[in-house]
Amino acid sequence: MVLRIAVPMTLAYLTTPLIGIADTAIVGQLGDAALLGGLAAGAIVFDVVFATFNFLRSGTTGLVSQAYGSRDRAEEQAIFWRALILALLIGTALILLGPLIAALGAWFIAGEPRVTEALQTYVLIRLWCAPLALGNYAILGYVLGRGEGGVGLALQFAINLTNIALSLWLGLWLGWGLEGVAWGTVMGEAIGFAIGIAVLTTRFGRRGPMRPGALRDMARLKAMLTLNRDIMIRSFALLAAFALLARQGAQLGTVTLAANAVLMNFFLVASYFLDGFATAAEQLAGRAVGARWRPAFDRAVRLTAIWGFALAGVMTLLVLVFGDHLIALVTTAPEVRAVAATYLPWAALTAVTAVLAFQMDGVFIGATWSRDMRNMMLLSLALYVAALLTLGPLFGNHGLWAALHVFLLARGLSLLAVLPLRARQTFDQSA
Repeated sequence: MVLRIAVPMTLAYLTTPLIGIADTAIVGQLGDAALLGGLAAGAIVFDVVFATFNFLRSGTTGLVSQAYGSRDRAEEQAIFWRALILALLIGTALILLGPLIAALGAWFIAGEPRVTEALQTYVLIRLWCAPLALGNYAILGYVLGRGEGGVGLALQFAINLTNIALSLWLGLWLGWGLEGVAWGTVMGEAIGFAIGIAVLTTRFGRRGPMRPGALRDMARLKAMLTLNRDIMIRSFALLAAFALLARQGAQLGTVTLAANAVLMNFFLVASYFLDGFATAAEQLAGRAVGARWRPAFDRAVRLTAIWGFALAGVMTLLVLVFGDHLIALVTTAPEVRAVAATYLPWAALTAVTAVLAFQMDGVFIGATWSRDMRNMMLLSLALYVAALLTLGPLFGNHGLWAALHVFLLARGLSLLAVLPLRARQTFDQSA
């Protein structure tokens, strides 16, 4: 069961960077550095905006998995529609706030005028897909909540591959350039949304209508909003942590900043694999909580941890052995390669120190223990900032990487410390 969820979703997560690579390659063919800079800056803006509302995916997964575990099929459907309505409302608000978001993005990036113009063009077009993109979060959250990793993979492939194909067609073949790439993304999200809604409404039609007044159940709606609020705060803290790392790295010089950016790709790739097992932890932990069956919960926690550490160990070894060759594939600059090689062991070990952080997040989201997840993330961020400000001045870039490991370990170990108490409270009350 763990692998049936984790493997398809790992593959799905790995397709996501292909969009950025393809978009960069398409715009790169236009031979205009300002357009390429505007695309990169615009992508950063969307990473922040959509990461903020990722709770529409993870929160939906946790709630649906619990309803699935308790065999409440009507509530599964109601959770999806509540999440979808919220996604469409937030997405519509983002469209209306488009000029402000574009202006804030331009202010933050502070690029030259032509880069700013390209950024604003890209952002204003792509925001038209916000309701659909967030709606796709709700759709993916529902299917993952039911443990249907294969369906999630198919939907992500439909969105990502359609996005790439349409961006190629509009951006290069029709000559729309950057605007074509942006509209390709909008249309890709629209097609994925249409497919997802068609699949789910067909399924719901066979199961009969929801309970009367299910969407107006204020207690369940409040629980969903509380869960989503806590996950959003956690996401902001996570974004702040990586923004601080980049900022502190920039103080050590351009070469060190570039080397750290190269090495963070290893952590990024590891995170896609660990996310697959975190998704399995979400569904299986949530299902066990919904069914009020402690043995299944304990087994889900144990198995996802074993698989996570085994995979992380293999990835760490691969990076340590082949890291120099991988660095050479990413950059041709000799000075950047040399600095990156110095700090390679730190980057390789992030896969191991991150296992519990990812897995425990999955368990706590599935169990909807969001308050603990939020509080432990804020505690971990405080420890991280203290480590960053202490170790950075003392040990330079070694200190920055050590602080990152402190952050990852603090996230996982703090949640692990809380886990026995929360599990006892949850399952003893049900007994």
